[in-house]
Amino acid sequence: MQQVIAFFDQISGVLWTPTLLILLLGTGLYLTLGLGLLPLRKLGYGFRMLFAGIRPGEQRGDGEITPFAALMTALSATIGTGNIAGVGTAIYLGGPGAVFWMWITALVGMATKYAEAVLAVKYREVDSRDMHVGGPMYYIKNGLGPRWKWLGGGFAVLAAIAAFGIGNTVQSNSVADSMETAVGLPAWVTGLVMAALVFAVIMGGIRRIAHVAEKLVPIMGVLYVLGALVILAYNIGDIPQGLARIFEGAFSGTAAAGGFAGAGVMAAIQYGVARGLFSNEAGLGSAPIAHAAARTDDPVRQGVVGMLGTFIDTIIVCTMTALVIVTTGAWDSGETGAGLTTMAFNQGLPGPGDFVVAFGMVIFAFSTTLAWAYYAERCVEFLGGVRGLMVFRAVWVVAVFAGAVASLDLIWALADVTMALMAIPNLLALLLLSPVVFQVSRAYFAREV
Repeated sequence: MQQVIAFFDQISGVLWTPTLLILLLGTGLYLTLGLGLLPLRKLGYGFRMLFAGIRPGEQRGDGEITPFAALMTALSATIGTGNIAGVGTAIYLGGPGAVFWMWITALVGMATKYAEAVLAVKYREVDSRDMHVGGPMYYIKNGLGPRWKWLGGGFAVLAAIAAFGIGNTVQSNSVADSMETAVGLPAWVTGLVMAALVFAVIMGGIRRIAHVAEKLVPIMGVLYVLGALVILAYNIGDIPQGLARIFEGAFSGTAAAGGFAGAGVMAAIQYGVARGLFSNEAGLGSAPIAHAAARTDDPVRQGVVGMLGTFIDTIIVCTMTALVIVTTGAWDSGETGAGLTTMAFNQGLPGPGDFVVAFGMVIFAFSTTLAWAYYAERCVEFLGGVRGLMVFRAVWVVAVFAGAVASLDLIWALADVTMALMAIPNLLALLLLSPVVFQVSRAYFAREV
């Protein structure tokens, strides 16, 4: 088993090289420039479309869920361990300067998410149950043509495998670990409870998943950000110095201090870009599967809503985590990952700080499991139709329990590989279909003006 794990770790090390990170970042930059900085120029318009989608009277077009619910479903898959553990890891490995490169990654990643959502709605289909389905596998097949269907199938296989790792077993394992540490609850109990709750939600399909997501994600997101803001209010005098550390570290590296080993500029860039992409998933092709179910009459309307996911995930939530870590002085303690974030919150808000992080990890992990269940289900449907969906849901629930009680070294290694591989067909499709994205965007805003 150790040899198998080592094999996948080697493949992952080859795939997650600067080459793939440059491809992800480069695609986002190309789309940003090709769209004439549209995601930045139309950020306010995106929020208007998001809140218009909440009110039933202003919803237009076909689909199963509101644009707001689609965004919350996509966010439920991205807001989670990347915002808590990922930021801590980026700062530990790359210093405070890594945060700046997370911001840059998010700004160009908005264009990637925009393009993914536009294509997902434009090339979506209605299945045998009269449900709208879409995502990279569909815009590869319908946008690039039937000859490319094999590539869409390849994406679906890789995404389904990755879902059982990063979107299922890893999440339930994190919840079980948090509950055992916080209240001494045995892992098998947590596994049973979480499996039962996941079963109750996913049996209702995208409507029930979206209904839960649009309640859980805003509440937990607001609580987490408020907790961070309270800490920053206590340390308001340290915020200018904290921001200075971030900007200085981005271009000059970070000197060794305390338990921190020090990091150069390249480390700041590498780990900032990598953890930023892990957090917001721009380019991986997961979020457009949720946006394809949105009730909308134009792909661009959902595109401007979809791009908000990257902005909220990284520019808002990750920034709050990063500022708490830097301003409390925890960044050079020698801790890493979720442990660093927990230490920073506890230093800034003794007592409640631990609760904010632990409770956030549990809720975020649970909602991530729901969203990835939908993503994987759509991939399974693309490969084999709707007949096997009940079997898939049963296997998904069993995997939730297994993840809570099992060692996940192999799952982690396999998930890293499949996540890297699933990005490649999606990025290829985005680049080949970019003229379509540019054309429909120009046409839409010409009409709006």
